[in-house]
Amino acid sequence: MRWRHERVLSVAVRPAKRACVVTLRGELDYESAVQLHEAAERVLTDASRPTLVLVDCAGLTFCDSSGISCLIRMYQRLSAQGGVLRLAAVPASVARVFALTGLDQAIGVYATLHQAVSADSAVREPGGEERPSARWVSGR
Repeated sequence: MRWRHERVLSVAVRPAKRACVVTLRGELDYESAVQLHEAAERVLTDASRPTLVLVDCAGLTFCDSSGISCLIRMYQRLSAQGGVLRLAAVPASVARVFALTGLDQAIGVYATLHQAVSADSAVREPGGEERPSARWVSGR
């Protein structure tokens, strides 16, 4: 009998002061990325169209290239709408993957959700894109 490892991801979306928070718990991979994609669609097409979306990664235990692609698509769509995507509380094992792929160079990464929502000193590139700077990243 073969045991199948269940890759479970839960995605919760809630409005917060000045932002929308997307909380991830579990493994973000090929099979579960659809859940994040569907949540992102709801957030990005909502009538309120938040300009700041925070992804709380504190409960994220794994992220593969499918998850990274999903986060990049969120970033691109939000940027095209004049918004900002920030990642918060990324566990060390996942932060390493983000660093190896360069995701942390494109999307602001913060040590805590509070820091991510409170950061008002975003560096803006031509076209309105937010670019992370070394001072944003904590714990490295």
